[in-house]
Amino acid sequence: MKLRLVTYNIHKGIGGLDRRYRIERIVAVLAAIDADVCLLQEVDEGARRSRFERQVDVIGDALGFDHRAFWPNHRLKVGHYGNALLSRIPLRGAQNLSLTLPLHKVRSALHARLDLPALPNGLWLFNCHLGLAEAERRQQLRRVVHTIEAHAAGAGARRDQTIVVMGDMNDVWNRLGPAVLHPAGFRGVERPPLTFPAFRPLRPLDRVFVRGRVAIEQCFRFSHALAREASDHLPLVADLRLHA
Repeated sequence: MKLRLVTYNIHKGIGGLDRRYRIERIVAVLAAIDADVCLLQEVDEGARRSRFERQVDVIGDALGFDHRAFWPNHRLKVGHYGNALLSRIPLRGAQNLSLTLPLHKVRSALHARLDLPALPNGLWLFNCHLGLAEAERRQQLRRVVHTIEAHAAGAGARRDQTIVVMGDMNDVWNRLGPAVLHPAGFRGVERPPLTFPAFRPLRPLDRVFVRGRVAIEQCFRFSHALAREASDHLPLVADLRLHA
């Protein structure tokens, strides 16, 4: 079975160059990618700057994603923004994992399971938005790994779990994989695509890592002209193959 995932920091639907709110550009970019699951960061709900829209529903309705989850991280004077999951496949047990460290900006990972016939235990997805400091990012990702391992120990099925950790990891120097995820059995891509800034990508801030009965067939940035305008990040697309 094949599965296409995309992680995309949509920057509240505000263009990275023109600074204008145009959620229709985000919708058009995601429609062109045609993913099965979208892992989105910086998604607005009820904010003045985004016409008080609930963006997870605006995008989901436009693209026909019936299965949705949203968690607000940052409270604004009016409204808030956070992480979202949009899926064509049923999502189960969506929860938020706080990754906030003392004296740092609120961060989290929204996670849920996909119901897939090929995998008896489903596919466990983590949509992460990590901090700006390297030490902070490592601690946050270790918290994700600890949550995974604690659950696996309780279930007694560590190697039967299929897991995808994906998102805006702000991984400026491409160190998180070797430092945290590879020792825990996760695999990434050797040369992660550069996704930031969108108009001239210089850094691989957005990443994907997998563990279990899944392989990354290809991983690429979606760099069409509209994507270079729609946000300050380019979407990162991962085509996965699942093994029974």
